[in-house]
Amino acid sequence: MAVAFLSAQRSKDPSSQVGACIVNQENKIVGIGYNGMPNGCDDDLLPWARLADDQLDTKYPYVCHAELNAIMNKNSADVKGCTIYVALFPCNECAKLIIQAGIKDVVFLSDKYHDSPMMTASRRLLSIAGIEYREFKPKRTKITIDFNSINHSEKLNGPTT
Repeated sequence: MAVAFLSAQRSKDPSSQVGACIVNQENKIVGIGYNGMPNGCDDDLLPWARLADDQLDTKYPYVCHAELNAIMNKNSADVKGCTIYVALFPCNECAKLIIQAGIKDVVFLSDKYHDSPMMTASRRLLSIAGIEYREFKPKRTKITIDFNSINHSEKLNGPTT
């Protein structure tokens, strides 16, 4: 889940940064993605708004969700039988992709849109397809990445070979 959250930091979406990480049965990462505009489409030329009078002025017709990007960015032949870790419970469109890709487990952190029709449809689809989904229960709520730590370890412990 931490890798999913770290990848989400790459998203330029000002209101919702979501990441996904797919792992195989050996718990090795086989795909990572975050929500963003399609390849070759300049993020600055498309809207990031959540609400507008015209739906074409919102992000929804354009943005690719983290799950889609993680599946498309896979580094193995397929993701059949894998587990996807995602910050936000997948929408119905992503549920269809997860099913078609053969992913067997969905682990999510937040289900803040639980009562929306899209999430109800998603749970229905995942259940019918026999895909397990469960909420991630973190053992800690924060991880700190100290980029300077690499410079300090050699001084403290001496050089390594």
